[in-house]
Amino acid sequence: MKNIAIIMGGYSSEYKISLISGNVVHQYLDKTKYNGFRIHIFKEKWVYVDANDAEFTIDKNDFSVTVDGIKITFDCVFNAIHGTPGEDGLMQAYFELLHIPQTSCDYYQAALTFNKRDLLSVLKPYGIKTATSYYLNKGDVVNTDEIVAKVGLPCFVKPNKAGSSFGISKVKTAAELPIAIEIAYKEDNEIIIESFLDGTEVSVGVINYKGKVTVLPITEIVSDNDFFDYEAKYLGKSQEITPARISDEMTQKVSEIAKRAYEILKMKGFSRSEFILVNGEPHMLEMNTIPGLTTESLIPQQAKAAGISLEDLFTNAIELALNN
Repeated sequence: MKNIAIIMGGYSSEYKISLISGNVVHQYLDKTKYNGFRIHIFKEKWVYVDANDAEFTIDKNDFSVTVDGIKITFDCVFNAIHGTPGEDGLMQAYFELLHIPQTSCDYYQAALTFNKRDLLSVLKPYGIKTATSYYLNKGDVVNTDEIVAKVGLPCFVKPNKAGSSFGISKVKTAAELPIAIEIAYKEDNEIIIESFLDGTEVSVGVINYKGKVTVLPITEIVSDNDFFDYEAKYLGKSQEITPARISDEMTQKVSEIAKRAYEILKMKGFSRSEFILVNGEPHMLEMNTIPGLTTESLIPQQAKAAGISLEDLFTNAIELALNN
């Protein structure tokens, strides 16, 4: 039996979703192969939480835990932390230094994909289309005329390095820009402002399944709100239609682009890329490397449509990490 540390929580606004994801992984772990350990990673504490919710401090020197005088070490880490430090490369680099296999991509890919500006800059030369964008760093002078001239209205103001749609605003008038920028700065000190793409939003999961890069059935996002915000994502204010109601030709086109991005970046583990389809052309918004794994989340929905159970999905991720 292998000991699997399921890390969850994190230091960002996404920690609540991460705890749900981590608990789903723990619940669906194949108990005949693995001993699952729920590990909560917070700024103030790293702890193993047992079945009775008792907490045991993690020794950060070797990522072990001592319970009733017995030291427990881990064969593999299942990474379920959305946002920092699980999705931006920090935990990946830590585990690499400790030679502990983990289920997500490597630290460089995590840091790159977590930074929307850098990700899109790297993929652009490969012909992957994106929205027109304008960048701001905290402290920069905000020239609303210049921003509107570049990206037009309406536009989206987003934190550059944050997930779960925290801090994102859809801006319809120039007067709303400064407020939206302040909201985004609460999540990150870098901002990306993007032109509004009027089209169909789709989410494309790509995984390495049994050694082969596999594109999962595509999900179409129809938000009840103005865009796919936190409420739409997690509080049921959207329709998520899998498979997406798009032509076979478009399905093939967007699948090939998502797969190509995965391979260009030398990705491992899970990825979920968001696209807007405009006039027959997929435009990439971002790539998530620790996507939600709650039972309602998109990757589990897509896996189910592909005939892959949650137990199988999680076993596959662990076995690939162990045999990497």
